[in-house]
Amino acid sequence: MDKDKYAKLEQGITPKPPLLKNMIKAFLVGGTICLIAQFIALFYMTFFDFTERTASNPTVATMIFISMLLTGFGLYKKIGQVGGAGAAVPITGFGNAVVSAAIEHKSEGYVLGVGGNIFKLAGSVIVYGVFSAFLVALIKTILVKMGVVSW
Repeated sequence: MDKDKYAKLEQGITPKPPLLKNMIKAFLVGGTICLIAQFIALFYMTFFDFTERTASNPTVATMIFISMLLTGFGLYKKIGQVGGAGAAVPITGFGNAVVSAAIEHKSEGYVLGVGGNIFKLAGSVIVYGVFSAFLVALIKTILVKMGVVSW
């Protein structure tokens, strides 16, 4: 059997994924995560006198902490199975990636296992996040110096 016949046979046998259903579930799970984050931000603004701008950092830290706890208890995996990208894309997916790598390599020891692999998945997110933040700050500084944008 040549490659073309095999590809046609495979396409005929492989079930089609329910794309619309998966998109709706991802939207609902991601939206629910964002809704929870909004309530946490409102909590910080109400009880700790944060402004809308200053509440973002503790809200992000709280969401990462919650996702790390849920990963440790094995619950975030279930959320990810239901929500797919809706659970992976928000900042909670970052916390999940960090803790998942640490749990997976715990048997190799704390230094070489956990310490050596904890940022294996999340390391690229950190590197590109810092690099893109640097570029945005550089562009903004140049635009401010040129007088195009006011500080």
